[in-house]
Parts: sequence; C-alpha cells; structure tokens
Amino acid sequence: MGRLDQKVAIVTGGAQGLGGAISELFVQEGGTVVIVDILYDAGNALAHRLGDSALYQHLDVTDEAGWKQLAQETFDRYGSIDVLVNNAAIYSYALLEDTPKETFQKTLDVNVTGPFIAMQAVVPYMKQKKAGAIVNVSSTDGLRGSCCMSAYNASKWALRGLTKCIAMEVGPFGIRVNSIHPGAMNTQMFNPDGDPDEVINERFQGIALSRVSDPMEVARAILFLASDEASYVSGAELTADGAWSCGVYLLEKPSP
Repeated sequence: MGRLDQKVAIVTGGAQGLGGAISELFVQEGGTVVIVDILYDAGNALAHRLGDSALYQHLDVTDEAGWKQLAQETFDRYGSIDVLVNNAAIYSYALLEDTPKETFQKTLDVNVTGPFIAMQAVVPYMKQKKAGAIVNVSSTDGLRGSCCMSAYNASKWALRGLTKCIAMEVGPFGIRVNSIHPGAMNTQMFNPDGDPDEVINERFQGIALSRVSDPMEVARAILFLASDEASYVSGAELTADGAWSCGVYLLEKPSP
C-alpha cells in the first residue's frame, strides 16, 4: 500500500526540480498526479515517464480562470481532488534599490497570488469530500530575513501567513493546510551551472548539516504532510533546511 493510494494530487511547478521530485514520489506512493507547469516539454516528458498515473496540464498559476477550469476538469476526470501542493515560485536576488517594482510585483503574483487562487479553485471540491491536504512551499526565507532578497522573502513570509489563515477557515471541513520551509536545494533554480555537490556545499559550511539538500529529501517531508500520517497536523510550519533557520553555525565547529 502506498501512502497516497487512491488520492489525486495537483502539484504546481511540477515539471522539474523540487516539483518534479514531488510528482515522481507521489506516483511512487500510489497517487495520481496532475503536473501543473508552464514548461510544456519538461512537463509532458515527466508525465510520459511516470505513466498513466500522471497528467501534464499547462497553466500559468496566476491565471484565475485557468485555475477554475483546471480544478473542474480534474474533478470531472478523477472524481476527487485530495491534495494540492503549491510549489511553483520565482526568485530574484538584488539590492532594494536595484529591484524594479515590476519584479517585486511579479514575485508576489507568482509566489503568493498563485497559491491563493489555487486554493480558491480547489477548496470547494475538497469541501464536498470533507477531506483534503494542502501544502504551501514557503522557504527558510519565510522564517527570517535575507540580504538582497526583499521580493522573495516578502512573498514567502506572506505565503506562511496565508497558510495559517486558510488552515483556520477550512479546518472544520476536514481540510489541512501546512507550509514547508526548505533551505537550499540542488535544483536548476539554485544550481543552474550543474556544479557538483562538493562545490556548492562549500557555500553552506555555516549551517549545521553543512550541505544543500537533494530535492527528494524535501519531497519526502511534503509527502508526510500530504498523507494521512499527518492527519492531525494543520497550520504548521515544517522546516527542511539542515537547521539553517536555527542560526549560523560557528566555523570552528567540531569535525565529524
């Protein structure tokens, strides 16, 4: 028995990186996954590789009408929407005075408004079943401040707060809403040049685990929140960041 047997999940940004790992793991655990992404080739390729339990759907997560249509079509096709993972996000790195207003607004649109309208579209179907799990992918940067990341941090803090509000609203309908806060992951977004682990890990000697994560390590934490194993977990913040959010580890830390 898989941990998501008979469950239908929608995963945004599901074509590659963390989203790809989530999609793959959910299928391995018996779920049916609707891969939502703007990356047509990558999304179709992943769905083809995962087989009949995966379907790619092209959607910009800021498209409100598109979300309503996708939710309706998913429910009509499968008869249920059990899990929503709001993973799609964009990232910017610049000083305050070098961050255009348009960049700040677009970051909020994708990282906050996208999950908001996704939940608006999906929650009514979960209410029909009086069950459901929503996982919003925030970040370690939704727990603390970071230099040169005002737009990204603002969006991830907002998503963290939004998660708690919706968890309170939909809890009486048996729907759980949680946020997960990953640290650095070895994905294309973070490591576009494909540097080996030992190279990028050198940048993270100030955190306790002294390395970045593989996206599948974070996907397993998301699986827990999406599964019935987390049946009494809602409104929570789960970190998967190697203790990064705990503080900076002294460089004089003891050697293994």
